[in-house]
Parts: sequence; C-alpha cells; structure tokens
Amino acid sequence: MNWPVETHISAQRKTPPPSTDLGFGKHFADHMFVTHFSRGRGWHTSEVKPYEPIPMDPAACVLHYGQALFEGLKAFRQKNGELAIFRPEFNWKRMVEGAERLCMEAPPYELWMEGLNKLIRVCENWVPKERGTALYIRPTLIATEAFLGVRPANEYLFYVILSPVGAYYAEGSNPVKIWIEREYIRAAPGGLGHTKAAANYAGSLRAALEAKANGFSQVLWLDVTKTYVEEVGTMNVFFVIDNEILTPSLDGTILEGGTRAAAIELLRKDGLKVTERKISLQELRTAADAGRLKEAFGTGTAAVISPIGELASDDFKITLPTEKPISRSLFENLSAIQVGEIADPFGWMKMIPRQVSGGGAKTTVSGAIF
Repeated sequence: MNWPVETHISAQRKTPPPSTDLGFGKHFADHMFVTHFSRGRGWHTSEVKPYEPIPMDPAACVLHYGQALFEGLKAFRQKNGELAIFRPEFNWKRMVEGAERLCMEAPPYELWMEGLNKLIRVCENWVPKERGTALYIRPTLIATEAFLGVRPANEYLFYVILSPVGAYYAEGSNPVKIWIEREYIRAAPGGLGHTKAAANYAGSLRAALEAKANGFSQVLWLDVTKTYVEEVGTMNVFFVIDNEILTPSLDGTILEGGTRAAAIELLRKDGLKVTERKISLQELRTAADAGRLKEAFGTGTAAVISPIGELASDDFKITLPTEKPISRSLFENLSAIQVGEIADPFGWMKMIPRQVSGGGAKTTVSGAIF
C-alpha cells in the first residue's frame, strides 16, 4: 500500500551539536514524524514536521491507563557517506507484538519505514560522522482517545523523534559496575516483561536510582523467585564461563533485544558456543569463586556492547577479569558492520534511499509548495 507522507520543513533549522557534546538523549533533531490511527478510518494524516509539543487531551487514555510503547534503534553514517538503519524490521516486529499485548494498533511496516526514511533524510545533517556515534531513533506509540473507563482506546498517535548520541554510559567503553537487585522485581510471568512498554521502565526507576546513588551504573534483575538472573535495566546480559557463552533464555519476562540477537549470530558465526538457558545467581557465584567466570557483558541498542567489571549485592561482590577479549571483539565487529567498514553478511543494515517517495505527498518550506 502507498502511504502518503507530507513534509513540512521548518524555515528555522537548528544546528546539530558537536560530536564531543552528544552524550545520550540530550539533543533532539528539529523535525519529527507523526501519524494517527482512529477506529474505522485506519492510519491517516502522516507527516514529517518541525519538532514541537504534542497536544494532549487531559482525558487521553495514555495518561490514565498507560497504553504506551516505544522502540529504540539507530541509524549510522556509512564509510561511503550513505545512511543506513540497523535492523528496523526487528524493532517494528517487536512493537507489533507489544501492541498486541497492550491491545493497541501498531503502524504497518511500509508506513513505519516510509516515516523513518523520510524523517532521517530531512534530518540527515543530524547523523554524526565519528566512530562511536549514531542517530538514535525513538518510535513511540500512545493511546490518545479521551475517555474515562478501563478499555482499549480507539485512537492512537505514532511518532518518531531523533537524537544524535555518543556513549550511553559515562564509562564509555570501560567496564561498568552492576548492582544485583534482590528486593524489587522487574517482571513476572504472564506480565509485560517481554514488551517495551513504558510501564516496565516506570517500575524500574526506584532500583536504578538507588543503585546509581551507590556508584553502580545499572541493576541486574532477578526472576520472581530471586534465583535466576534475567537482564540488566537497559541491556540483555551475557556471561562467559569456561569456553561457553551463556545468556538467559527468553521465557516471557525478558525483553528480546535486537543487539542481543545480533550478538548471538555474530558469536556463533565466529565458531563460539552460545547457550540460551536459565542461569542462577548461585551458578555465577560458584563459577566466579572457582575462577571459571571469565567475562560478563551487556548488549543493547543504547549501550551496544558494554563490558561488566563488577557484579555486587549487599553481601558479596564479583570482580570480573580485566581482560575482555570476547566483548571487545564483538563490539569491534558489530560496530564495523554498522558503519559499513566490513561486509554485512546478515542483511542487517537497511540503506536509506536518497529520494524517499513519500507516496506523492507534497513538501512545503515556509508555506511554499515545490
């Protein structure tokens, strides 16, 4: 289906910040993509327009009943100067699955890609050039129908904003310290743990705040029995015990990450043994005491590959070896694919066409149609 996306370009364009001042999520490109859904009409009124506040009725469903999903992915400037998005179909599928769980309406893939491609082309000067930087893409889906009553909404807004970013953690590529959370829980079987729902992150803030106050970058969540490790607040997690790389299996309480999936494929392509299964905290402690826990690292869109230097709780601490050969190699290989320095054998990178069709919709700048 052809999805017309109008473009309204601001006459007052902002200047992107220097790459040395990016941080993560501090700066936003000067345009956004928005499209609307209403029951009976479907998706309509799709446009790239100047970045601005979203008008919201005080009775909007998202404000009262929490129907909100978001995604996170990145676009990279290639070695040859072209632009490409890393695995956008993965994030679209995850939003579709999350929307089904929350009884929401997700945009079709063609509209998703049309909006992303056209928005990034309008904002292409916001895609940084330096290695270790990227354009972070935040697609968001919220329920906008105004009503009071517990039921799924009939109206939704899907929008995309962009942010040029550097390293997620202040440590950059240096190992991070992770607190093992044994009081709060992130997700329960049958809940929302496998969806990128806004509610998941609201529930994680208290533990993360306490961990950071004590010098830790993030928390490692355990399952409801406080027996098995699940994920770090912003990353999936991997452990190297002897010659085997372990990562918790996806049993409904863990968010499946695109970088996690890519890491598993890359590691297996290099001939390494990767096992997805339940991993108990006691197993990690026993392996560490015996000198068999060689490495630990997290994977995520924001953090990419983040080595872990320490795992700690109130009554013990695990200090990981300083050498990080697997996570270092994984980071270098994945980063090289993302910026086009080496071949992409998996077809992960989706090139952004120089001329985005837009379905024949008009483009305006300061009111002049061309």
